[in-house]
Amino acid sequence: MGRQRAEFAAFYENARDDCLRAVTASTGNRQIAEDAVAEAFARAWASWSTVARHPSPRAWVVRTALNTHISWWRRRRREVSEPAAPDAGRDDTDGMPDPRVMAALRSLPTRQREVFVLRVFLDLDSETTARTLGIAAGTVTAHLARATRALREHLTPVLEQEQKL
Repeated sequence: MGRQRAEFAAFYENARDDCLRAVTASTGNRQIAEDAVAEAFARAWASWSTVARHPSPRAWVVRTALNTHISWWRRRRREVSEPAAPDAGRDDTDGMPDPRVMAALRSLPTRQREVFVLRVFLDLDSETTARTLGIAAGTVTAHLARATRALREHLTPVLEQEQKL
């Protein structure tokens, strides 16, 4: 049990920030992401012997956190509306992407956003991303290309306008 605890502690220390960044990018809300990631890590610890053998435990945590968020949202969607913009006025980004990038990510369809986050934020290969999301590797490639194109189209005018100022 001590070895397992040490392995999990090392995994948590190495993976937490990456997982939090990925889930924040996908949900658009830091507090919701923190709650979902905490829940996902708790579930990972409860099933550590299985999760440790997963091809990408970080992807397992992110997928579990996103599923937790989706379940939470479904239960509460009639009670509480989700904010449309990131937390206004916060400048403590803790390594989070630029708010403009976050807004552009939130504008993507869910599957494109998930693929982009797993491939770019967690640096997973196409095969691991495909297994994590339960889709074909070719589908991962197609979604990544579409997401990249959409982000480029969304962000290029913003950055060009900023350069003019």
